[in-house]
Amino acid sequence: MGSCIFTEIIMSDTEKFTQDDEIMVTVALPVLNGGALLENAVRSILYQSWSNWELLLLDDGSTDGAINRLTFLADPRIIVICDGQNLGLAYRLNQAVAMAKGKYFARMDHDDLCHPQRFIRQIAFLEEHLEVDLLATKCLTMDDQGRFFGVLPSAINHVDICSRPWQGFYMAHPSWMGRTEWFRHNPYKDPAPYCCEDQELLLRAHYSSCYHTIPEYLLAYRVRTQTRWKKQLRTRAAMGRIKFRHFLARRELLNAALSVLIELIRIGYDSCIQIIHMAPFPVKISRHSIHTEEQSQEWKVLTMALKDSTEHSKSN
Repeated sequence: MGSCIFTEIIMSDTEKFTQDDEIMVTVALPVLNGGALLENAVRSILYQSWSNWELLLLDDGSTDGAINRLTFLADPRIIVICDGQNLGLAYRLNQAVAMAKGKYFARMDHDDLCHPQRFIRQIAFLEEHLEVDLLATKCLTMDDQGRFFGVLPSAINHVDICSRPWQGFYMAHPSWMGRTEWFRHNPYKDPAPYCCEDQELLLRAHYSSCYHTIPEYLLAYRVRTQTRWKKQLRTRAAMGRIKFRHFLARRELLNAALSVLIELIRIGYDSCIQIIHMAPFPVKISRHSIHTEEQSQEWKVLTMALKDSTEHSKSN
């Protein structure tokens, strides 16, 4: 059942493009203990309507054996890099860029899901818009159980994405696709700032680059039900330091001050949420959604198809 659904989606779009033997897209998927979520993330790449890709599965010192349990590693498009070391996300992404054979370089996380038309939509846009260096997509959000509950904030064009650099850049990292040469000219900073490699790169490169977001929900982004408050605090502090030093070096004093203020506000908000979670009585936190019921239903069908496909492979 699952594979049939995906086949229908794939066949509806692939005839628009001619795919030759040259690899068009290199997909980087760094993994550190991906667990049970890894298989569906990789399957969502296998079911792409654009099939001319290579997947670099970079094991960053995992100890859970999740990669070894994947049943489709014989696919020649999947390359596993495993050296037993834990070197961090930025190192692994730069490693993948150096190894990439594709004209385009795409990101993916081990707990997210790609829409079957993600690659073909992004490739078509980048082929048509040569001025765009880095392309993201809109993202639905899902919880630990795979239930959809909202969307990530996003901006569409470069001007809007970069209008408030002190606030950050709304481009979901796992949805990125860009020209491989751009990534080679703009490597991730390593050693990387704590949990904000993407924002540091976007901040550093936005003056000489062109960013864009496709206004389609082509990635499902997993939001953990509860994130450790100390981790959030450390991330906020790291991002605040990066932006403050960046703007101070450029003598943009107002942006430097605003970058500190926005991170303090976010820390305050995180603290309030932490207090609510610690309350001795149940407190309902409302989650606003602006995606349509049709979009939710489509993604529910896709996730069920992935689940059915996974269960079918295990039964065989």
